[in-house]
Amino acid sequence: MSNKMWGGRFASGPDAIMEEINASIDFDRHLYRQDITASKAHAEMLAKQGIIAADDAKSIAHGLDTILSEIEQGKFSFQRALEDIHMNVESRLTDIVGPAAGRLHTARSRNDQVATDFRLWVRDTIDTIDAALAGYQKALATKAAEHAETVMPGFTHLQTAQPVTFGHHLLAYVEMTARDRGRFADARKRLNESPLGSGALAGTSFDLDREMTAKALGFDRPTANSLDAVSDRDFVMETLAAASIAAVHLSRFAEEIVIWTSPIVGLVKLTDKFTTGSSIMPQKRNPDAAELVRAKAGRIIGALNGILIVMKGLPLAYAKDMQEDKEGAMDALSALSLAIAAMTGMVADMVPDEAKMKKAAGEGYATATDLADWLVRTLNIPFRQAHHITGRIVALASEKGVPLHRLTLADMQGVEPKITDDVFNVLSVTNSVKSRVSYGGTAPKNVRAQAKRWLKILAK
Repeated sequence: MSNKMWGGRFASGPDAIMEEINASIDFDRHLYRQDITASKAHAEMLAKQGIIAADDAKSIAHGLDTILSEIEQGKFSFQRALEDIHMNVESRLTDIVGPAAGRLHTARSRNDQVATDFRLWVRDTIDTIDAALAGYQKALATKAAEHAETVMPGFTHLQTAQPVTFGHHLLAYVEMTARDRGRFADARKRLNESPLGSGALAGTSFDLDREMTAKALGFDRPTANSLDAVSDRDFVMETLAAASIAAVHLSRFAEEIVIWTSPIVGLVKLTDKFTTGSSIMPQKRNPDAAELVRAKAGRIIGALNGILIVMKGLPLAYAKDMQEDKEGAMDALSALSLAIAAMTGMVADMVPDEAKMKKAAGEGYATATDLADWLVRTLNIPFRQAHHITGRIVALASEKGVPLHRLTLADMQGVEPKITDDVFNVLSVTNSVKSRVSYGGTAPKNVRAQAKRWLKILAK
């Protein structure tokens, strides 16, 4: 038997392999709510325009509500032979309301139907992800406020560079996440046009009110070109690009958590909530949640690459290749949501070892820049000369095997006679971070102000 939804041209059914490669219901069933919502808007518009009878539109709306209830209650039987969510819904609608169901597809194609459904799904998913990212920011800002004065080593090249505060470090990820949210917002703004009514590729001869359906579905406007409307997947690519960058940010922090929780480093501890053990080594506490967040980035970036490669060679307008736009995107955005939730949980769960952090912050001559700045500020020495003087003092401390603040005044005066006892005020890590008062710096008062600012923004 041919497919009863489009079998007029075909005398027999597809080969089993054809059915297998052609079916998308295994993943596009996730579009059921969007498909039903868009179909209801389309039917209402058709009735308003006098294209179908009002009674038929009412029957269709009732039938679609019934199908929505059946799906949400797990009572709906999805059939792979019907290929996709659109045909599954329409077939069941026919069972419920009879011939009136056949009028629903007037003036639309599966091409504009799926473009509309997927835009709606991506838009809904962006909103969900944005809320999750806001929760992640709140967890970071809350922890940052608690640790505005907790000193830790700041790194460049993964080598101790200058002392910073733990709160300042956490706020760096708040800023990254703000940019992530901005990218998703930009993607959402650009995708918010309705393809519904574009037909297969050329529009339709029916007198549609596309403004009506666009408004009903929460779109800003209908798409202006029918060819572009059915063949555009920029909204998927752009959303996955935003997701990939967000995943990279999460992965960077996850990597730091893996490093920090190692017993060799030991700057941070995670509880049993976000660690696992070993099947053979009883002592192990593995940061598996962080490691898996780190790995999710690969999946998400892979999905972006996948859709870019699918789309790169497609002439206008629609091609079946575009069926590959959903499975990877759905998997990637689900993975991102899970990674955000895991990172939010780990931020709330992590406990810094403040004593160990402070000790580590002073290692590697981390206050050398403070010494150079003091020479410039107090002795009016040009910075490049101060840099060389400081380098010689660091070499002396290294030779003696002591930190900078353990050198004697005589030791330092042996390098630069003008140095006074006042220099020791800038060589402690605590005073170092307190001195970084420039806007955006690590000074505790800056951190408290920024954390407070973010928590106020996120409370809106």
